[in-house]
Amino acid sequence: MKIDVVLGLQWGDEGKGKIVDVLAGRYPAVARFQGGPNAGHSLQFEGKSFVVRSVPSGIFREGSTNIIGNGVVLDPVTFREECNNISRMGITPKDKIIISKKAHLILPTHKLLDAANEAAAGKGKIGSTLKGIGPTYTDKISRHGLRVGDILAPDFKDRFEKLKQRHIRQISDLNFDCDPEKGEQEWMEAIEFLKSFRLEDCEYFVNNWLEAKPMLAEGAQGSLLDVDYGSYPFVTSSSTTIGGVCTGLGVPPSRVGHVFGIFKAYCTRVGSGPFPTELFDETGEKIRQVGHEFGAVTGRPRRTGWLDLVALKYTAMLNGVTDLVMMKSDCLDDFETVKVCTGYKINGEVTDRVPFDTQAEIEPIYTEFKGWNTDLTGIREEKDLPAAFKDYIKFMEEFIGIPVKVISLGPDRNATIER
Repeated sequence: MKIDVVLGLQWGDEGKGKIVDVLAGRYPAVARFQGGPNAGHSLQFEGKSFVVRSVPSGIFREGSTNIIGNGVVLDPVTFREECNNISRMGITPKDKIIISKKAHLILPTHKLLDAANEAAAGKGKIGSTLKGIGPTYTDKISRHGLRVGDILAPDFKDRFEKLKQRHIRQISDLNFDCDPEKGEQEWMEAIEFLKSFRLEDCEYFVNNWLEAKPMLAEGAQGSLLDVDYGSYPFVTSSSTTIGGVCTGLGVPPSRVGHVFGIFKAYCTRVGSGPFPTELFDETGEKIRQVGHEFGAVTGRPRRTGWLDLVALKYTAMLNGVTDLVMMKSDCLDDFETVKVCTGYKINGEVTDRVPFDTQAEIEPIYTEFKGWNTDLTGIREEKDLPAAFKDYIKFMEEFIGIPVKVISLGPDRNATIER
């Protein structure tokens, strides 16, 4: 059997949570392969709204198995809080979640180090969510990190103390004033909670599972935030593209099946970094308000702009996308004109490629479409979509060379058209 994948093709916040929730009914298992609690996946069904951070978005599907892979970094406190919220809905997380022993732990001092690094960067800061993600991945790569499996070791507290003291020295070097003991007791209590879950060598579990049953892998953040292929250095600290599935779950490339590439009908970004189509006018503010573009975890207003097809074609190529999924088309219902970027002008030269230099002055070249001026939210059949909207989709498919298979016309799991 294959592992199908849901990936974000922009700077995150594309609506992956909803699509995983929609698709999860077809897969008995859903797995997270990278990222941490800085990723908030929003779900809405039966008139209720939920946000999951570390727990896979399949948790609300009956009978599903949910895997937190080794590529994820896990904050025990946030995880416990999230599980408690899920429990209030009558769902028992311990019965449905499996955690990789090789997933790395976020310590309280990782968050302090995150804040210290951002403070030291001044105007050059990357716009971190301050959840300790970057410092945790840094420890992983430098071979100093603590993993979930370490909590079962008899000398775990000694290992914890050693890493904590390392962090304290680093924070001191950055002249950052903080209390290194803050949150430690709560964290240790959350570690005891974590011990009650099923902790596995997930590479064995996942591959054995795929011998008989399919699985859906769920990405966090977006492809333009990939540490290798995103707008470096304004990126996250993990592989958000298709290669992260293999390293984050321990599966070979031959196991990957369909790749669902998720994108919005416009673009958003949180934090610093390049954004060629960003809007600073009333149109940008209108998109922000209509689309409710505020961080699911942080509440921060998102930067907004027109859809960038140059970047979208780039990330579709990187990921080998087989099926495009367009979100939030309904947010553009009232626009007289809808624009999409189909080229960049850099230093007077026109290009259809994403440049290496993320600091380059990019002038977007737009193609304009007449707005559809139709309320799309109640439409459930493709034949009922307005002609102007169909033209918009057709242009997009021809430009990228990949079909748009799913169209989301609202936050609820039922507000979805499959083509």
